[in-house]
Amino acid sequence: MNTFLKIAGTFAGLAAAALMRVGPAFAADQLTITSYGGAYQASVRKAYFEPFSKTTGIKITEDEYNGENAKVRAMVKSKTVSWDVVDTAMDSVMQLCAEGLVETIDWKKLGIDRAKLMGGDTQDCGLPYVTSTVVIAYDKNKLPNGPKTIADFFDTQKFPGKRGLKKIPDKTLEWALIADGVPVKDVYKVLNTPEGVDRAFKKLDTIKKDIVWYQSNAQPTQLLADGQVVMTSAPNGRIYDAVKNSGKPFEIMWDAQHWEVSVWTIPKGSPRLDAAYKFLAFAASPQAQARLTQYFPYGPANKDAMALVDPAMLPHLPTSPDHMVNALLRDAAFWAEKGDELRQRFNAWLAK
Repeated sequence: MNTFLKIAGTFAGLAAAALMRVGPAFAADQLTITSYGGAYQASVRKAYFEPFSKTTGIKITEDEYNGENAKVRAMVKSKTVSWDVVDTAMDSVMQLCAEGLVETIDWKKLGIDRAKLMGGDTQDCGLPYVTSTVVIAYDKNKLPNGPKTIADFFDTQKFPGKRGLKKIPDKTLEWALIADGVPVKDVYKVLNTPEGVDRAFKKLDTIKKDIVWYQSNAQPTQLLADGQVVMTSAPNGRIYDAVKNSGKPFEIMWDAQHWEVSVWTIPKGSPRLDAAYKFLAFAASPQAQARLTQYFPYGPANKDAMALVDPAMLPHLPTSPDHMVNALLRDAAFWAEKGDELRQRFNAWLAK
């Protein structure tokens, strides 16, 4: 038996033990779980929902949303909670947690070492389960010698043409600072000062007339395919899908990839708290997190899961060692605190 199979067998046994600890399921148990829809939710269904239901007998009803806190807030405050588990971003769960709108996780009840989960030590109300990223992508047929660094994205002499960026300050400001020479490790320290914010916007000024702003994550691949931009920011999963399933000649530039961890959280007032905990225990396991990589190129948050990933998928994952060399971890606490202020400044800059 090779090392990969030995590790897989060991983790399979640990996961089964974890599920046994949270108790048996009853036929009447059910959960409503909400995620982001589309190809991503289809992958989550195959990796998490279907195996969990098969293992526990708990039926899962799915819902979709766009990640907005307002829906969770309205449900909890009106005591009409119909979502039992919600997929959300770290800064969102931090805000909801501070407002007392989501459950504080009892890690002992889960029987999980939170230190095994990326970002787990910073989370009181969310269980980290996946890493995603936003990258720069380009059409290699049009740019055979494409960008190599984030500074190239801002270099309109070396790479003339339009650039695509999502119409938000998040990631845009960080990249502007890195392109202006700020080391990745210092980005949030600099951005946390008025001078740093001014510096980021001054760098953005240099390409403002060359930016095509988009609002939905479905748009950047279309902008590239139509030749409206020469390069664009995009979720890595969208680029992977366009290449694999649509045959597009797109290439990812991984320098300064902007990665983050997403979490499962339980809204306060869920009538199915025990079943929700069973799902969280299942979702934390290395083999469940590794399974998602079979369907979608997002990395696991459980550090032990990387040993279970098919080696053929490693080059496509944000957490592949080669891609982490100059990667920027999104600072969820920073955006939870400063997001509203920077969005106002960003919108005012756009309107100039």
